[in-house]
Amino acid sequence: MNRKTLVLPAVVGLLAPVLVACGSSEGGSGGGGGIVVGTTDQFTADKDAPAPFDPAYAYDTGVWNVLRQTVQTLMHVPRGGGQPVPEAASQCAFTDRASESYRCTLREGLTFADGKPVTAKDVKFSIERVLAIKSDNGAAGLLANIDTIEPKGDSEVVFHLKTPDATFPYKLSTPVAGILSSDKYDARKLRDGFEVDGSGPYTMRTEVKDNRVVRAVFTKNAHYKGDIKLHNDKVELRPYADADSMGQALESGDIDMMARTLSPEQIKDLSEKPKEGIALREVPGLEIRYLGFDTTDPSVKDKAVRQAMAAVIDRGEIASKVYGSTATPLYSLIPSSIVAHTNSFFNEYGEPSGKKAGDILRAGGIDTPVKLTLNYTTDHYGPGTAKEFETLRDQLNASKLFDVTIEGAEWSEFRAAQKRGEYAVYGLGWFPDFPDPDNYVAPFLDADNFLNTPYANSVARTQLIPQSRREADRNAAGPAFAKLQEIVATDVPVLPLWQGKQYVAHREGLTGVEWSLNTSSDLMLWELGRGNA
Repeated sequence: MNRKTLVLPAVVGLLAPVLVACGSSEGGSGGGGGIVVGTTDQFTADKDAPAPFDPAYAYDTGVWNVLRQTVQTLMHVPRGGGQPVPEAASQCAFTDRASESYRCTLREGLTFADGKPVTAKDVKFSIERVLAIKSDNGAAGLLANIDTIEPKGDSEVVFHLKTPDATFPYKLSTPVAGILSSDKYDARKLRDGFEVDGSGPYTMRTEVKDNRVVRAVFTKNAHYKGDIKLHNDKVELRPYADADSMGQALESGDIDMMARTLSPEQIKDLSEKPKEGIALREVPGLEIRYLGFDTTDPSVKDKAVRQAMAAVIDRGEIASKVYGSTATPLYSLIPSSIVAHTNSFFNEYGEPSGKKAGDILRAGGIDTPVKLTLNYTTDHYGPGTAKEFETLRDQLNASKLFDVTIEGAEWSEFRAAQKRGEYAVYGLGWFPDFPDPDNYVAPFLDADNFLNTPYANSVARTQLIPQSRREADRNAAGPAFAKLQEIVATDVPVLPLWQGKQYVAHREGLTGVEWSLNTSSDLMLWELGRGNA
């Protein structure tokens, strides 16, 4: 879930008219405008990512949080979490016991923000568009199990799946399944720039400078019909270069809330030394961080190298030294708070051990020290990432088994290079698309995955993942997920490091904060209000 380098002339020409001065002098607790929320997510358009807000391309938590306000989905995860419920639909359900046929009926009177009716044909167009474009960002993988889409009149649509998938309602609640108008979007081409049109709770206008969004203003959509209740008429999302400048804006009253991402230092400071008029709030979170590998790169092609890294890295030191109480060590792709979690890496490698790592490398005939470059993004996950990679470098080099250097790049440059296979080892985070163990496994191991990884395990892809999806009772899928976690610990195509908590900070008088961010880091701006809740 991406951007920078040279900007295409076509993109520049398209973005110039998008500049608008919406809410530019108002907002924040000290102004008379709408609610203002700060974020360190950056929204840019360039040669590698000219269409950042197109649902067929977007696969990043920050961008999805823009799309959730503007583009409607058939289903959505309700306030407080749980199973998806109808949103643009009035009802949805599997029509067979095998979970292979899924039928939805649209709400009566549903229209796009411009007043055009939303029909079952729009649903078919939108989903088939994603599959036809098949962006290298990986989002299409969520819908790849769809075989055919059958509109029945204007208000009913049936999805026929290739194989059973009990998680399909969750997938229909993600922005990649957003309903679009064929009047606004081309069936086989991404929509460049920052314009978004849909039937969601808000319409959006952006202010753009140097091909980067500096403000996104969401205004209540008068045509909206859906399950969401809005507690405000206008909200502004304002990007900041870093957590420190976002924190200063909160203290000065320029913004009402800091969302993604507070630094560990800010969280510690606000916990130990509360500031007058500002509250720190912990909200449930399921974020994980991990190392990914290009398993065809000569430096890490032999899994003994990856296994030795897994044996020597001290996750506890990373968590405590860099992130303090906001992170805990993770020994599986599936977080400990998700059903089906096992400590597969700890079971395989135990406590950090240079001796064990050395034995693995010797048994594999690997010459030491192994030279590696670890790549990370400098701006996407907050200031702690650089310290995290410094700690990783120092741990690996202290073993004398590795000769490691680290290299950072802005997210736009980093993600594009990672997808092109330019990095042997790289650090990424994962915020789940939905809170099911499937979404911590399939995006990394299935075909057309998020990482564009060359790693492929046929047992995982053709047997275990499909087997896990057949189980409507997700507890019954536990044995399949246990085997999948064992495969990851043995082959180490990715190396989990830690799982984190989520925090937001806000000014007093802002209501709905506790509902505004869920476990998947979905930002629900419609929950925010002023005064009494």
